[in-house]
Amino acid sequence: MLGPLGNIFQLKDNIKTKRISSYDKTGGNADKIVIPAGETTEIARIDGAGIIKHIWITISTQDPFIRRNAIIRMYWDHEENPSVEAPIGDFFGQGWGEEYNFISLPLAAAPAGGRALNSYFPMPFGDGAVITIENESECDIDSFYYYIDYEVHPSIPKSAGRFHAWWNREITEVHPEEGETEWGVIAQQANNPTDQHNYLFADIEGKGQFVGINYYVDSPGPMWYGEGDDMWMIDGESWPGSLHGTGTEDFFNSSWCPNELYLHPYFGYARIPEKYGWMGRTHCYRFFFEDPIYFDKSLRASIEHGHDNNLTLDICTVSYWYQTEPHKIFPNIPSKALRINMPEITVRDVHKWRHEWRKALGNGKKLWGNESI
Repeated sequence: MLGPLGNIFQLKDNIKTKRISSYDKTGGNADKIVIPAGETTEIARIDGAGIIKHIWITISTQDPFIRRNAIIRMYWDHEENPSVEAPIGDFFGQGWGEEYNFISLPLAAAPAGGRALNSYFPMPFGDGAVITIENESECDIDSFYYYIDYEVHPSIPKSAGRFHAWWNREITEVHPEEGETEWGVIAQQANNPTDQHNYLFADIEGKGQFVGINYYVDSPGPMWYGEGDDMWMIDGESWPGSLHGTGTEDFFNSSWCPNELYLHPYFGYARIPEKYGWMGRTHCYRFFFEDPIYFDKSLRASIEHGHDNNLTLDICTVSYWYQTEPHKIFPNIPSKALRINMPEITVRDVHKWRHEWRKALGNGKKLWGNESI
């Protein structure tokens, strides 16, 4: 297989390179647009056939949570329902409305401090493309700068799938009777011969191929948040499916409960918590460019939140794939109020947990912390 530079020297006929950007149409230096609070702005409308090759965006606003409060949507070939719908930060690899550097092959958040959002996903269309930004903030986006670089083609092959991206979020529930535990710390763990209670990150109908995921997990406790098997039910098959994983870190191509920054073009950990154990926010990512997940009719993809779904976690994902149209309409994106972060667990909270534990052990004078009830 040729790499990304493998055919750069090949000359092509009947292709034109175009750009839509926020440049100052007067010839001045005010190279930006304003997106008022509560409004949706169309940043690109392209006629005919072509391929979007690169998107660059940077934002200035008084809203510190704009990356979760602004929604990016993309429409192909005059469709009514978007093929891409996600908070703008999450789409480009920035969880929790935060700003931090992120490096991968198709997506990047570049300096200064991750504020430059880039996509290199190729996005083909046969009869038009539209990209919009909805500002659900109470503040105007005072400065929205962007490039959309694309190619104009005479036509697009019928085999060209359309690019899709879907954001999902769930505060997961503890399902097993043994309670919230990993590694059997509290009790022996049960088996999980189903994907019924898993966290769902893809629910697709049509023919296509799954190519990537950004996975943002906020853990309220210090226990390892993983041990969750990824499960793929292709074309309506039953459990255990064609592909069945062995643990969260394995799915993201790492091992042994990592808690360190690591940025590979295809996989990595772009953000890790700075607390005790794995408490706090971790951003994992995985792109399937050498090993896409193919499906002819449908794909249901999910992952356990802890073995046997026994952990309460705040999980948000953006999944990326190509497929034939029409696609299954996405559920309504949760309201702004339902997209806010969960409260941060602090040292004070942990101290209160210890206080309750001491009471459970009779308020002994020299309780250390490793005593069992």
